[in-house]
Amino acid sequence: MIEMFIGCVIALWLGILTSISPCPLASNIAAVSFLLRKITHPFMVFILGLVYTLGRMIAYAILGWIIISSLLSVPQVAQFLQKYMGNVLGPFLVIAGILLLGIVTIHLPRITLSQKHQNKLVESGALGAFLLGFIFVLAFCPISAALFFGSLIPLALNNQAGVLLPFIYGIGTGIPVLIFAVAIAFGVTSLSHWLPKIKKFEYCSRKITGAIFIITGLYYIKIYILKLY
Repeated sequence: MIEMFIGCVIALWLGILTSISPCPLASNIAAVSFLLRKITHPFMVFILGLVYTLGRMIAYAILGWIIISSLLSVPQVAQFLQKYMGNVLGPFLVIAGILLLGIVTIHLPRITLSQKHQNKLVESGALGAFLLGFIFVLAFCPISAALFFGSLIPLALNNQAGVLLPFIYGIGTGIPVLIFAVAIAFGVTSLSHWLPKIKKFEYCSRKITGAIFIITGLYYIKIYILKLY
């Protein structure tokens, strides 16, 4: 139970960190602002922000479930992971930490929507907001990819919570988005005031998380690969 709880807390934190990272942060604010540009009632603003967030949460949950279930459904892969997960986890954490620290940067192909398609989604109301959140999840940037594929998936494969963790991760990515929606509903001034502080908090948190990942990864490498006790 303690292992599951710790895994859920880590997944939640990784989700929050993903959502406030520079690339997803800009995408989320732009998407929420675009969705709510013609909405004036605060309650409707909150509802559309919530639906957009649900789209993101479900997308992460489905993607994580597909990856984890696919890996564990193959007996050879499941046996390999059960036997060598400690060996695999170390290098994954080190690579994820290096990406979070910005020591190495990579460029990933991104999914984009034309203005025409975005307008159609906006005009679709709640369904459009849900689909926009769902689609934007697939537009991984290096930091979000490192957090999801390099940290969350290995953690889920090595934790009793398993496929539950991507859903918890999705909840974490949704918390800041809901805050953005409420901030936009009550005035862009309040959001612009807090944005530099959010960026500073994200920068420090990402660096600390990256350093922890590298230290933990090196420890796993020492124990499981180098066999140094």
